[in-house]
Parts: sequence; C-alpha cells; structure tokens
Amino acid sequence: MTIASAISRPLGVLDEILDALQPLVALGARWWVSWQFLKSGMLKLQDWETTLFLFQEEYRTPVLSPFLAAGLGTFGEMFFPLLLIVGLFGRFAAVGLLAVNIMAVVAYAHVLLTPGFEAALGQHYFWGALLVMLAVYGPGRLSLDSLFGFRWLGQQA
Repeated sequence: MTIASAISRPLGVLDEILDALQPLVALGARWWVSWQFLKSGMLKLQDWETTLFLFQEEYRTPVLSPFLAAGLGTFGEMFFPLLLIVGLFGRFAAVGLLAVNIMAVVAYAHVLLTPGFEAALGQHYFWGALLVMLAVYGPGRLSLDSLFGFRWLGQQA
C-alpha cells in the first residue's frame, strides 16, 4: 500500500459522508434563515401602526417612501422565506431574501455600524452568507425544485 492510497481511502470515506449530509445541511440552512425573517415579518404584521412609525422615524430607506418600504419589506420577509422553506424557486427566494437583508442593513446602518452593534451586524452577515450559499448551490435535494426536476440557472437537482 502506498502513502497516497493510505491517505486517499479515508479521505474518500469522509467525502462520501459529507456528500450524504449536503441535503440536510441545505434544508437546515433554508429553514433556519427563513425563520429569522418570518419572525420579523410576523412582528411587523402584528402591529402595523408601529411598523409604519418605525419606517417613518427610525429606518432610513433610500428612494422608497416609508409606507412603500414597510409594505415591500414585510412582503419580502413573509413571501421569500415561505418559498425557501419548501425549496420552491429556491435560488430566486434566496436572492430575494438576500435583497431584503441588504436593505435592512442599509436602512438601519446608522445604528448597525456604530460601536456596540457588531453582533447585530454579524447576524446580518451570517444570514447573507447562508443566502449566498443557497443562491449559488440551490436549495438541495430535499426541495420542491428537486422533486419537480426544476433546473434553474443550471442547478443540479
């Protein structure tokens, strides 16, 4: 037995184990990041007057009126996670939720970029990294996209 074969055999086993975990990791990432945004969307819907007040007085959304930003933001926090949870149009949903995440950071940058808020900003970075991974690699085999055989943008089902 050569050194190369002695090294490659365990690496091959590790590779097979990690390949088998890919669908579960993608499912877990989809569900976890979706839940973070669904919670935020549900809070906005529970008290719409407060939501509108926050978009008028606290959040700084460029270009959009506070009312339009509140509506679009809440819609994005409710719609894209639902698609992502079931893995339907998974890449589209991940990109849409990534846009919501970026807009949240932009709208609240005056707070998130100040000392003492590094952890809150770090959460947005982490969510963004998960969403980029899902956009690039797709929702995985445990998704409706895979079940229906959808191959968006060259995604492997």
